[in-house]
Amino acid sequence: MDKNILKDKIVEILESKKALDINVIDIEKVTIIADKFVVCTGTSKPHIQTLADELEEKLRDIGVRLLRKEGYENARWVLLDFGSIVVHIFANDERGYYNLDKLWENEIIRQNKKGE
Repeated sequence: MDKNILKDKIVEILESKKALDINVIDIEKVTIIADKFVVCTGTSKPHIQTLADELEEKLRDIGVRLLRKEGYENARWVLLDFGSIVVHIFANDERGYYNLDKLWENEIIRQNKKGE
């Protein structure tokens, strides 16, 4: 599946389950781990697990395979690896602490300055 269509589907699923502060970070030019990160926040352990479950189920239904899932039991930071897109579902405190959004945005800026 095209990565932009997949990204849109992921965002749509997260929005339908009321994920907070959804951010898509295009990391394709700065790393080989993935093309995009989708980062969002859940409001509680059950909400975070529901977001992860819904993504896994809905994407499986359209033929997208989950390659790896981490952090589901604790549900403070759940990582779902769908190949070209990695989804990070955070509890609010962990999102603020790890601040992936800012970390990767700074790396993108740094790489762009190198290329100038």
